[in-house]
Amino acid sequence: MTAIEITLQALDAAERAIPAGQPVYMLNLLRYRANALYEKGFDAAPCSGREAYDERYRPAFRRLAAGKPLQRMFSGPFLASLAGPQGERWDEAAINEYGDFGVFRSIVDSETYQREVAPHRHAALEDFRLFALAKAI
Repeated sequence: MTAIEITLQALDAAERAIPAGQPVYMLNLLRYRANALYEKGFDAAPCSGREAYDERYRPAFRRLAAGKPLQRMFSGPFLASLAGPQGERWDEAAINEYGDFGVFRSIVDSETYQREVAPHRHAALEDFRLFALAKAI
């Protein structure tokens, strides 16, 4: 299991910890591969990791999430690390708001996501962090 895999165990634990019916904000930290690395047998033209993410993963994710309560709140380049493990680097950070955790889970648990969307994320990213956050009241 790689660090960029969203596991069933992690989804189950998050679902138990996050109250249903409240918005959830997903913080993504992304480090791209120089060249996308697709699994053997997955048909995709060679490209950079950033291209695989921006031009393949994001559009495929948006198509799958169409009509669901989801909004991109922020996306931008990672500029500097002021605290944290020495040498850790990220290329981009993004925050997305989902109507609730169930919306996020319904997307990433789907067969379509696993078959048509996730392979682009796996190929694109060298490393990845995903954190579920709540808005402070």
